[in-house]
Amino acid sequence: MSTRIVKDFGNGHYIVAFGEDRVYTTLTSSGDVVTGWLDLIYRIHRRRLDTLVVGLDVEWRPAQSRGAAPGPVALLQICVGRRCLVFQILRADYVPDSLFDFFADERLTFVGVGVGADAQKLSAHYGLEVANTVDLRYFAADVLGKPALRRAGLQGVVWQVMGVWPEKPHHVQVSAWDAQRLTLEQLQYACADAFMSFEVGRRLYDGVY
Repeated sequence: MSTRIVKDFGNGHYIVAFGEDRVYTTLTSSGDVVTGWLDLIYRIHRRRLDTLVVGLDVEWRPAQSRGAAPGPVALLQICVGRRCLVFQILRADYVPDSLFDFFADERLTFVGVGVGADAQKLSAHYGLEVANTVDLRYFAADVLGKPALRRAGLQGVVWQVMGVWPEKPHHVQVSAWDAQRLTLEQLQYACADAFMSFEVGRRLYDGVY
């Protein structure tokens, strides 16, 4: 599945395309912008928060040498529907209370591949506690009756559920996620991971696969 930016509004707002899907994406290091984005999500989905699926992913700078520990979480990605937030949390002016409240909201289900480990990193690095997580590997394995998916990566899960093979360029995967200014390739990659996590979770819960 090809990923591309089809619109750059020039103020941290983009439209990112995944095949036929268009995702309205916000890139920011501002706590105020994060709060505004979360408020919008709550307003849009206020009538179905008990069943709301949220795609969650994080990125960090890879270890600089073999055996060294990777850096702290640099980037946080959240996707709900066709809206994605890419938060440069390591470079943020502050981490807003609204984000703590969002992750602690027990009505929401945060989904991703390895999402439990991502939640642990957010807790260790920033004190953000994610109330409800569902690992898409195990969820897809159970729903589809394919135990091998428990060992799959995001690409394998997306292929089984959505029937497309997403692009995940290695040079972007190991790039400097703590850079002050992300490249467009990095933005596409980060948005794609969160969107695909959301879409796989939504389809599994809705029985559309």
